[in-house]
Amino acid sequence: MKYVRYCCQGKISYGILDGNTVREIEGGLFGQRNTTDFTTDLDAVELLWPCEPTKILAVGLNYKSHLGNQPAPSNPEIFYKPPSALLQPGGAIRLPQNGRDVHYEGELVAVIGKTIRNASAAEAEEAVFGFTCGIDVSERYWQKNDLQWWRAKGCDTFAPLGPVICASYDWNRGRIETRVNGAVVQSGCFSELLFDPIKIVSYASRHLTLMPGDVIYTGTPGHTAALKPKDLVEVEIEGIGILRNTVA
Repeated sequence: MKYVRYCCQGKISYGILDGNTVREIEGGLFGQRNTTDFTTDLDAVELLWPCEPTKILAVGLNYKSHLGNQPAPSNPEIFYKPPSALLQPGGAIRLPQNGRDVHYEGELVAVIGKTIRNASAAEAEEAVFGFTCGIDVSERYWQKNDLQWWRAKGCDTFAPLGPVICASYDWNRGRIETRVNGAVVQSGCFSELLFDPIKIVSYASRHLTLMPGDVIYTGTPGHTAALKPKDLVEVEIEGIGILRNTVA
């Protein structure tokens, strides 16, 4: 099942995506919900980021191929991105005027579907509503030289997300590919994650209450490079879809 959040004729709704048809949902995405008889063509709607998180967490150094010379962490290395950084599918990543070195990071993103605290692995797995695609946009110069990562990771448009949430997604067999202007720049399998999504959710819940709609970017494989205006970034995850964003 694939879910979207979209705008149609000025109304924002959740819906179920079936091919090129969107069927409206009543009652929200994470509680009691019902499908309606209202359907519309996918081409007639504007897709938005697919949920409304109270917080965005992200994991660094979660693939061996991304570690470089750094040692593997003993626990998931988690940081915040603010919800104001969210960007809809098709939107433009805006390079800060004084930014020097803004990179892409294609990632699998876990979407939380219920409130949890101190969750066991089984409880964490049950709490994951589904998965979507994300780009953890990162200004590397600020990341290396600022005391905190608030702007290096949190500028407006630095958290593209979507286009769909895929429930019942088997991440164990999944893989990811990032392309810039059609050229493959990152690829990896989720079996390579140092900390899998369930371990990340369980670990995070020991310290934070996770709420429905919260999202966790799970890390990026391989190497990254700087973006420039007019670039097209695509993150494709088999079984979920393709997140496309331009750069301005």
